[in-house]
Amino acid sequence: QVQLVESGGGLVQAGGSLRLSCAASGRTFGTYGMGWFRQAPGKEREFVAAIRWSGGSTFYADSVKGRFTISRDNAKNTVYVQMSSLKTEDTAVYYCAVKKVYSVNWYTEAQYGSWGQGTQVTVSS
Repeated sequence: QVQLVESGGGLVQAGGSLRLSCAASGRTFGTYGMGWFRQAPGKEREFVAAIRWSGGSTFYADSVKGRFTISRDNAKNTVYVQMSSLKTEDTAVYYCAVKKVYSVNWYTEAQYGSWGQGTQVTVSS
């Protein structure tokens, strides 16, 4: 069983930066990578970014491509999302989860499990 803990959220002005962390404990064996999703008030949870354990391939939503960078530190069992040029529409609760389904689809919730508790990101204008 994998436990995930997010951190790094907060309040930032538009144009600013934040780095989110997701620390994993327990067995990640049998999972294929980690993804970040976000949920804004009144909206469904949406994919943000993901990284494959093997080879480090990355995947991004079009809305964050070029502004967010996902990376991993294998020694620390931690995945990061560096968020730059933040916009007010990036305001949401951000969640990390491990990819448990072996497939080419990295973009939908159903591929993931062991969700963290979430961390709030608020971008002010």
